[in-house]
Amino acid sequence: MEFADVVRRRRMVRDYDPDRPVPPQVRDRLLEHAVRAPSAGFTQGWAFLVLESPEERERFWAATTDAGAPDGWLTRMRRAPLLILPFSNKQAYLDRYAQPDKGWTDRDESRWPVPYWDVDAGMASLLVLLTAVDEGLGACFFGVPPEKVAALRAAFGVPAEYRPVGCISVGYPGDGDRRSPSLRRGRRPVEEVVHRGRW
Repeated sequence: MEFADVVRRRRMVRDYDPDRPVPPQVRDRLLEHAVRAPSAGFTQGWAFLVLESPEERERFWAATTDAGAPDGWLTRMRRAPLLILPFSNKQAYLDRYAQPDKGWTDRDESRWPVPYWDVDAGMASLLVLLTAVDEGLGACFFGVPPEKVAALRAAFGVPAEYRPVGCISVGYPGDGDRRSPSLRRGRRPVEEVVHRGRW
């Protein structure tokens, strides 16, 4: 598929065919592309938790959602045969930039007006989303509720220095997938968001 087509076709898919697992070689390509993302100082301070078995996925949903009957969104999302959770590690960036070639030995976080540890994990996530499209799959990036992070950590033994940036569900689109009603707002045109030379 041409890159322009991949970009145009990328959208959030919220229903999956539970009978079609993601082939292992495709799963591996998703992750191999993720680690090709740029990172500040080539820190590569990310990590990815891959959940494929029904037991692993059920443990994720149990840790990150409320008890009771799932609504339609959650019912469809739970059909995804593959979940990839990107994590960021702020300490890795502070350590990297304290090294001699960077010299920020004070590790002062005010030097970071933007949390590049999260930005870089986001870039890696986008590469997963684009690769999914290129492989004929659907994917959706969604957040982990803040009040559920501790349960997620406990369920999967996540080290304290790693923070979940979100979750990416991946699979073949199911029959129940519908375009988001938010798309009715329309895409903002380039002319409205690009400022050339000055604001």
